[in-house]
Amino acid sequence: MNRLFGGRNTGPKPTLNDALGNVQTRMDSIDVNIAKVNSELATYQQKLSKMRDGPGKSAIKQRAKACLERRRMYESQKDQLMSQSWNMEQASMMQDNLRNTMTTVDAMKTTTKELKKQYGKVDIDKIEKLQDEMADLMDIGNEIQESISRSYDLPEEVDEAELDAELEALGEDVGFEDGLGESSSEIPSYLQDANPPQFIDEPPEHNKVKEAAG
Repeated sequence: MNRLFGGRNTGPKPTLNDALGNVQTRMDSIDVNIAKVNSELATYQQKLSKMRDGPGKSAIKQRAKACLERRRMYESQKDQLMSQSWNMEQASMMQDNLRNTMTTVDAMKTTTKELKKQYGKVDIDKIEKLQDEMADLMDIGNEIQESISRSYDLPEEVDEAELDAELEALGEDVGFEDGLGESSSEIPSYLQDANPPQFIDEPPEHNKVKEAAG
């Protein structure tokens, strides 16, 4: 029986990648055959362009026709292989997506188990108790701060009438100082602190001026 049908194949089964590689190899071989046929058709085309009508030209046309039929056959085979390759690529993508999904599910299961273990160690009642103790400590701290920051012998609060009077007085002082500044600016800086001589403000005597001129 084994001689007739062969023995059982115990080797590894082919994968989609193996099948894609085989299909690609066959398409490459078909591309080589199509290139040969195109070269042969180009040769026939050159000969036919130079020949007159007759039996010789008819024979070359028959050969060119046979080449064209072979090229169409190769192209049809290549289209079929391309369709097979496309289907296998889609199947390979689905397989990869399924593999990634299973990996994600396994990771989620492992993470869920770890989270359950960690959360199982947490005591909610202890956390609530810690929160209450922390709130009490914060209240005590606030009371201590208020007690420490308390001031003594504070002046009486100033009402609005006193504030307006104080601001008005400040405005008058500022105006007075501005007036002094304008008047003092008329005297040179080196004479502002010294007493000017008395003769500066005396009017000139006209008689003395006339005598000096005569």
